[in-house]
Amino acid sequence: MTDKLVDWAMRLQSLAQAGLTYGKDSFDLERYQEIRDISAEMMVEKSDLPIEKVKNLFCNEVGYQTPKIGTRAAIFKDNKMLLVQESDGLWSIPGGWCEINLSVKENVIKEIKEEAGIDITVEKLIAIHDSNKHYKGMYPYGISTVFFLCKPAGGGFKENDETIASGYFALEDLPELSEDKGSREQVEMCFKAYRDSHWQAEFE
Repeated sequence: MTDKLVDWAMRLQSLAQAGLTYGKDSFDLERYQEIRDISAEMMVEKSDLPIEKVKNLFCNEVGYQTPKIGTRAAIFKDNKMLLVQESDGLWSIPGGWCEINLSVKENVIKEIKEEAGIDITVEKLIAIHDSNKHYKGMYPYGISTVFFLCKPAGGGFKENDETIASGYFALEDLPELSEDKGSREQVEMCFKAYRDSHWQAEFE
């Protein structure tokens, strides 16, 4: 569930960024900048990060603020789902942020090749989620995550800068998940989509 203080800070940051983008009056621009600084200070109160780090994550963009887009691939083989292990030992649904020059489909193919070492065939859309409503961790910006149902099409895992292992898991035998990158609820959703030939994509 969204923390109210975090939600207020995000809304203030969004309003301030829009004001800095479209405002003309110099005094108004100063006020919008002050509002943006206050929103960053509110985020500092909810984290252990220094103000410089928060501003870099939270106040580093220009233009009208929109959500970041991420992609995740639900890849199945023998009724088991592929997960990748992060460097902290936790496991996640493979995927990542969308590159600016790639479509969401192209991006998920690229991310899986990088993280899991395999080629995939993208079959259908599972869901588009507002991730701050589902992830355990809270991000200081909006995120829309696009989940795809995919099939493996060759290749094999190679250790890389992002992941240290991969494996296929049954729903009843899941490892410990990195729940700021995909919750158990979302893994269960992927299994349902895999088993339902008439699955209708979820969206929020």
